[in-house]
Amino acid sequence: MTLITDLTSNSSRNADTDAPLITPLVERWSPRAYDPTAEVAPTVIRTILEAARWAPSANNVQPWRFIVARRGTAAFATVHDAMAGFNQAWADSAALLIVNVAETVDVEGKARPWARYDLGQAVAHLTVQAQHEGLHTHQMGGFDAAKIHAAFHLAPSLEVVSITAIGVLGDPDTLPAPLREREVAPRLRKPLAELVLAGE
Repeated sequence: MTLITDLTSNSSRNADTDAPLITPLVERWSPRAYDPTAEVAPTVIRTILEAARWAPSANNVQPWRFIVARRGTAAFATVHDAMAGFNQAWADSAALLIVNVAETVDVEGKARPWARYDLGQAVAHLTVQAQHEGLHTHQMGGFDAAKIHAAFHLAPSLEVVSITAIGVLGDPDTLPAPLREREVAPRLRKPLAELVLAGE
C-alpha cells in the first residue's frame, strides 16, 4: 500500500498550450488507470476540499456539498454500485470517489438558479488543487443519481450532479482494450478562435 502525500505528475500527457499556464493546468488530464494500492493522506483530502470551499459563488451562498468515499469503505461501494458499467470497469481503482452535490433550493424553498454552475467552480478548484498535490482526477456523469440520493438520505433540496474519481496514476495496460486506447490517445482541444464568439 502506498500512502500519497505529494507526487510529481506524469509529464508525458502535458497539454500543448498556445499560452503559458500554471503547471497544474498544463499537467491536468483525466486518466482511467489508477494505482489500486495508493491511498490519499487525510491531510491532502482536507486540502483539496478546502480549495473547493474557497470557490466563488453567487451571493456567496456556497451551494456545494460533497460525499467523500475512500476506497475500501461502505460509502465507496455504495457510490461505485450506482455507477454505469463503463465507469465501474475502471473507477474501483481510484483512491477516492467524491460525489458532487448542489443545493438547488434554499431553506425558504426558493430556487438557486446558479447552484450547479457554482458547484462546477468548486469542483474545478478541487481538481486543480488535487493536481497540485500530485493526484489526478476524472469527472463522471454516468451514474444513477436517484440511487445515490436515496442511499445517503439526501434532502430534497440537494441534487447529485457528478462524481469525481481521484487517485494516483496507474498502469494503462490494466485497462480493457477500448479504454486503454483512449488513455494514450493524443489530447486535443478546439482552437480559441472557435471558442471566442465575440471580441479579440
